[in-house]
Order: sequence, then structure tokens, then C-alpha cells
Amino acid sequence: QLYTFQYRTNDLRKVADPYSPQILSSYDDQYISASTYPNLPAFPAGQGFEVSMFKTGQTPYNWQVTNFQRPAKENLVVYELLLRDFTQEKNWQSLINKITYLKGLNINAIELMPIMEFEGNLSWGYNTSFHYALDKAYGTPEKFKEFVDLCHQNGIAVILDVAFNHATGRSPLARLWNIDPDGDGYGDIAANNPYFNQVPKHSYNVFNDFNHTSASTKYYVERCLQQWLTEYRIDGFRWDLTKGFTQSCSENDETCTNAYQQDRVDILKYYADRQWALDPNSYMIFEHLGTDAEEQQWANYRVAEGKGVMLWNNQNGSYNQNTMGYKENSNYDRMSHALHGFTNMSAVGYGESHDEERLMFKNLAYGAVNGSYDVKNLNTALNRMKTFGAAFFTIPGPKMIWQFGELGYEFSINRCQDGTINNGCRTDQKPIAFALNYDTNTSRKAVYDTWAKIINFRNLYPVFRSKTYSIESNNLANDPNGLITRIYVYDNLLTSGMKNVVVLANYTTAAQNVVPYFPYTGQWQNLMDNSIINVTSTTAPITLQPGEFRILGNYTTSLSTADVNAANKLSLQIADNPVKSGLAKLIYHKAKNGEIFIYDLSGRRMDSFKLSGENGTYELKVNYPAGTYLVHLKSDTGIAIQKMIVK
Repeated sequence: QLYTFQYRTNDLRKVADPYSPQILSSYDDQYISASTYPNLPAFPAGQGFEVSMFKTGQTPYNWQVTNFQRPAKENLVVYELLLRDFTQEKNWQSLINKITYLKGLNINAIELMPIMEFEGNLSWGYNTSFHYALDKAYGTPEKFKEFVDLCHQNGIAVILDVAFNHATGRSPLARLWNIDPDGDGYGDIAANNPYFNQVPKHSYNVFNDFNHTSASTKYYVERCLQQWLTEYRIDGFRWDLTKGFTQSCSENDETCTNAYQQDRVDILKYYADRQWALDPNSYMIFEHLGTDAEEQQWANYRVAEGKGVMLWNNQNGSYNQNTMGYKENSNYDRMSHALHGFTNMSAVGYGESHDEERLMFKNLAYGAVNGSYDVKNLNTALNRMKTFGAAFFTIPGPKMIWQFGELGYEFSINRCQDGTINNGCRTDQKPIAFALNYDTNTSRKAVYDTWAKIINFRNLYPVFRSKTYSIESNNLANDPNGLITRIYVYDNLLTSGMKNVVVLANYTTAAQNVVPYFPYTGQWQNLMDNSIINVTSTTAPITLQPGEFRILGNYTTSLSTADVNAANKLSLQIADNPVKSGLAKLIYHKAKNGEIFIYDLSGRRMDSFKLSGENGTYELKVNYPAGTYLVHLKSDTGIAIQKMIVK
């Protein structure tokens, strides 16, 4: 039987229970279709605001997957999704119907923008009023559970975006303790409110600012975490705007909000402990976008226990400069977790998110032109999105893509529903790619297929889970024109299979002869078409057309021969190249009685030293002026290998 109720205070205020699993709304329910939420109970006559509801005697959902093995954090490929703009029907059933499409892309996690009860039915969801309740705008709890269950059946984790930094005025936690001179249930936060600050304590506040030093607020957050982890079996959370958790700043002091705040570090460690106490293996992702010093506190927290928080790593601007064809501010070396000071691969890199302009919009609006090569041409821009995928997914560590980026979605984040572009239309509804048949358009589907192939071999080969990799993004010392990418992924501990990958990308608007600097000669395999090349010189150039890329791995078909030979060869890898910290890690293999010599480009010897052991690492202090240098490794067999290092 259905029950509905409200609490009434001594001054006759009526509020729903903040811990309602679902609520009825006098404002929003009338606009929810019967196809989305069949048999939606009518809002009780004569009442207002929100009403709690529950049913007795319900049959529990029959979960098909009860032991889901979550993908490792470092191997996550997250698909961020706003259901409102993903399907025309805008409900769980329509998303269930698209599972084949999502599975075919080879992603292993879906991050849903907020689905907790929010004001209105056509929102991004960050205007949350009831963090504990599933919003009815997308369907029933049973359908949402079916979606989660289906994702788990297909090896896909489900992550929920949640805004615990604030709540709207409809929240009973705000309405029970507010100054309400008009008697309409809305008003300013009162001084005795145990949940919210009267005056915001950070510069990014919207709605009502939670006081996270309050025991009441901490209890509320923990109860909400428990509800989603246990009732709906979701796999983790993306915590929105974690800068808002400090209690040490003011609404007008952005410098304070963006600076390191110890109270915020401590508060969010407390919440990490509580979430992991509820579900030890659940994902915890912060949208902080702050200082490395502060983010390190969470990324490196409890990593010895296999935990640690993941942090959003925004590389939209730098990747977009590459896809448009402009070298200024185009370096995306900070895709590397090491440059953030993270012990593990905790930086969730992305080129697009719900909050950033679409790469394709700027490609088509502002792309570079060189003669007949025009980035503003649709097919040209789409081909460059394939190259973005090659220089993005191959970098080890968790990744995130925004919905329809795989189809070259080009509508601006600021597009209004009448087709104009205005910053005020940021959260407006956007055209749906499926309705425009983007998924059946040959040129757009080619981007999807390319990304799916790259993600597939990223999942397939263990080398892509290695913590040893280097990103040379637009190294002007080696490539004066810029816009050349070299990525080196390697794992010398692998005894069989692919253990070296070299990625080359030409983001310029003309053909380029790119020096690959292979780690060793021999047979290398193009992972996109499985063709084999025989490398006789590690520095022989490879010609790449504008917007073209190569992903090359050491050839492993004849494992007993190729891998054994590779394992017995002298090798040298240079991590953190170009050098920014003054230290470069040299990783050497089969260097018996090895000796290192450093030369500048004039041939003058800068340094030399002997190595300890046949295999190992050496931290080289690069105490030289900025420039390019040659690192020469020689072993007692007389074999030598040479690499470039840039400071």
C-alpha cells in the first residue's frame, strides 16, 4: 500500500522527510509522462511543497549480478552522460536500450550527472534538493536498478555525480531552519540551522552552502552515501565542486577558495574514510581542479591499502589547441599523474566534460587553415578527433569522455534551443546525436570505431597499465613547428607479450617527417591495422600526413623469439622527459658494467657516471641550461644506445 506523509512543525511548516527514497512534488510531477513513470501516484490534494512516499509489501529487486568485479581504477574509461540529452525519451528504459552502443565503444564505466531529486525535470541535476531520493524525471527505482544490473552484466561500473556542497531552498534541511517573513516556506538560512552556513564559506557558492564541520551534515552525507551504495549497488561517486567543502574562506575571496585549505583536506579525508567503510572498493573522484599540493593529500591517501582518491584532470584547452592546429598552450604533459605528484595513476584525464566547450565546435569554428587543408572542414575535423583518441587513450591511467565525443558532436555547450549561442544557455537542452542519425553517419561512426579499437587494445595489453610512460607533447627542441606528439609506454617487468608502445601524432596542418626515437630496432606492429614494419634505425623519420597518427608496439606474434631477443637487448628509457623538476629517471636494462655519458648538441661532454647493477633506475640531476642533450649508454659488451633529453 502507498503511504504519503509530511512533518509539521510548531509554526505549521510542512516538510518531507530528507531521508525519503522518493518524494512527490507539487511543482514537477505533473510534467512527468506515464511512459517514463507508470502509475505515478497523484500528489495529495490540498498539500504543497514535497511529500514523502513509500510502499509496503514491495517485492525486492532480483539482482542478476551480486558479485560485480569493478574495473581497476587505473584502467577506467569513463563515459560521462546526461540522460536528459542522451536519448529522446529521457528515461532509464531508453538508456537500457542503448547498452549495445555503449558496450561497443569498450568503455568500462558510466558516470551519470546527478539523478538525485532536483528542482524541475529538465536540469543538469546540480540543483539538488533531496540527496537521498531518486528523481522521478528519469523513471522508477526498479528501472534504475535494472539499468545498473545490466551495466554490471556487461562489465560496466556505474558512478554517480553528487553535489554535496549545497542544496536548494526546497530541501527540508533548509526550510526547517530559515527566516521566512513571507510564510511561503522559502527564506534565508537562520543562525541556528545545524546544516547550512548563513554566509557562504567559499567563492563558488550557489543555493545553500553546507557546513561540513557540522556533525548533522556529516551524518546526512553518510546516510546518503549508504543509500546509493546499498540500495542501488552503484560503484562510486564523483564529488562535485570539492572546493566548496572548506569553512575557512568567504564568498568574495576566490584566492582563498583556490588556495590550499587544511580544513578541506581533513573534511574530505573524513568522508573518504566513511565511504570506504561502507564499501571498501568504491570509487571516489573529486572535481577539485586545485593546487597539486592539496590534491596530493587525497590522491596519496591510504594508497598502501589499495585506496586513494581520483582527481579530475582537465586538459580540454591544450587538447583543443592541438585538434584546431595551434601550437600555443598546446602542451598536455600534465596528463601524467607524476607531474601532479600522485603516487598512483589517480588523475582522471579528459579532453571534454559537461563543463567544457566541445572540441569539435571549436575545430569547426576556429580551426587552422593551410592551403587546401582546412580544419574547419567537417571530415578533416572528424579525422583529427581520431588522432585525439590516439594521443589520449594510450596514456596510462583513468580517462573520461563526454557523451557523443565519439561521434564528433559539434554543438556548443552554450547553444540555445533556438540555435543561437549565449553563455546563459549553458544548461539548456541540446540536440540528441541519435535523433540526428550521427551514429549511422559513416564519417562520424569512423571516429567511434577508431576510439573503440584503441580502447580495446588499451584494455587488452597489460603495458597500458604501466606507471612508466612519458609524454612529449609539442617538444619544440625536437620539432620547431610544434604540434608533434610522442608518447612512450613501457614496462620492462613484463616477460612476455607487448611491453613497449610508441605513439606518434602530427597535429600540424602539413605533412611532417617525425623522428620516432624507438627504444630499439626490430619488428614493430601498427596496432590499428596489424601491419609490421622492420625498424633498422631508431631515428629514421616516419612521414605523417596532417592529422595522422601511428600507434606502434613491439611485435609479439613469435613470443619465443621476439620477446626473448628484446629482453636480452640493452635498453634505456627516460621518464619525465622533457625535464621540469630538475630530475630525470633513467631506466636501463641489460647494461652490465654500464656507463652513462651526457653530451650537448655540439658534442661537448657535460657529465658521466657508472651504473650500479645490470638492470635498474638512476635519477639524473639535470643541472644544465635549458636545451636538448644526448644521453649515451654503453655496456661492457661494447653495445651503445643513445637518447635525447630536453630541459
